[in-house]
Amino acid sequence: MSMSGQYGAHDDAESQATLLRALDVGVTFFDTADVYGPFANEALIGHALAGARDRVIFSTKFGLVRASTGRHLGISGDPDYVRRSCDLSLQRLGTDYIDLYWQHRVDPDVAIEETVGAMADLVTAGKVRHIGLCEAGPETIRRAHAVHPLSAVQHEYSLWARDVEDAVLPTLRELGIALVAYCPLGRGLLTGSITSRSELGADDYRQSDPRFQNAAFDHNMQLVRRVEDFAAELGCTAAQLALAWVLAQGNDIVPIPGTKQRRHLEDNLGALDIDLSTQQRQTLLDSFPPSAVHGDRYADMSAIGR
Repeated sequence: MSMSGQYGAHDDAESQATLLRALDVGVTFFDTADVYGPFANEALIGHALAGARDRVIFSTKFGLVRASTGRHLGISGDPDYVRRSCDLSLQRLGTDYIDLYWQHRVDPDVAIEETVGAMADLVTAGKVRHIGLCEAGPETIRRAHAVHPLSAVQHEYSLWARDVEDAVLPTLRELGIALVAYCPLGRGLLTGSITSRSELGADDYRQSDPRFQNAAFDHNMQLVRRVEDFAAELGCTAAQLALAWVLAQGNDIVPIPGTKQRRHLEDNLGALDIDLSTQQRQTLLDSFPPSAVHGDRYADMSAIGR
């Protein structure tokens, strides 16, 4: 997402170099969506990794309907829309199959059984290998899984976004479904690299994020500084500590930091070398309780947890 303008300026050449470097160091899972760009990110990833198709997992999404200008047109889980979206994503990715295909948000006007039924047809046709949902609630997950097994559910999960722990994560573990944790670095705030809202460009998505608004931002920065202080004690960066915490929550959780520069990629990879003890994890949680975070995760939470 960050490689195609959601977080301000982007550099396609650096993005491609970052993708190739990730591949070189053993990263194999690349997550995108038709709406990123919109439509540009799938093509970027497909082009950059075209020579390594047999070594990578392409993960992409449908459901957030956008015009080419980026204007939001709604949410769709209509079976015909699912099939059309898949064919277009295949074209942009330059592949004949998608490893993991997600519904980006649940459509309240289409029964999940109909949407997942269309996704299951794509599996039967060989266009998709595995399916998943994003930001779905426990009941929807159960109904979808009954139609066709879900391989994963994608949900925001980090030190500052832990609502998944209440009901979604227990449901996933009961059913044997993985969690793909997006924004594990708190949309960049947990890296410690953002110190002021003025650093965000006018077209940066985070300008409208409730947690980045004036008073909320100032409050949340105090929490981030606790992470930075603890990271300094452990001899690592704040980003590495935040990722290490997510990784420590279980082998069934896969964090996907939205890295768009090689230097950040290299920093993130250092999280793999951090083995947090039970006491260290608890210390971190004590200093960053989820109830202390100010602001909703989205300006409009109506499409979350359906």
